[in-house]
Amino acid sequence: MSTDTTASVSTHILDTSVGRPAEGVSITLAARSGSDAEWVALGGSATDTDGRCKDLPALPEGTTHVRLDFEVETYFSKKQAEAQQDAPRVRDSGAFFPEVAITFAVTPGEHYHVPLLLNPFGYSVYRGS
Repeated sequence: MSTDTTASVSTHILDTSVGRPAEGVSITLAARSGSDAEWVALGGSATDTDGRCKDLPALPEGTTHVRLDFEVETYFSKKQAEAQQDAPRVRDSGAFFPEVAITFAVTPGEHYHVPLLLNPFGYSVYRGS
């Protein structure tokens, strides 16, 4: 929840290769208070069955930049293993992008919803509502 002195962040992931939410993706949140400041790891969570991560840590006062790190390699490795149970191997397991790091600027008092549209060979993000 954002306040007058802090921003807030939420996210969700849609696996566009199957048209479904991406469940079980680990996400970590880091913040800094200026372009030259060091990143401070704040913690993380994982996406639920809806692909949403509803319990990311609160941002500290003075945060100007946020980084979301999505650990997608494990998710795609698991999906590949499930697909290969009934079919011959068609390509290497894993993901072309083993992780996705999204960095963005924030303003106190604003909420930032940052959806990740993901597939094994690409991704897209945007500021949602």
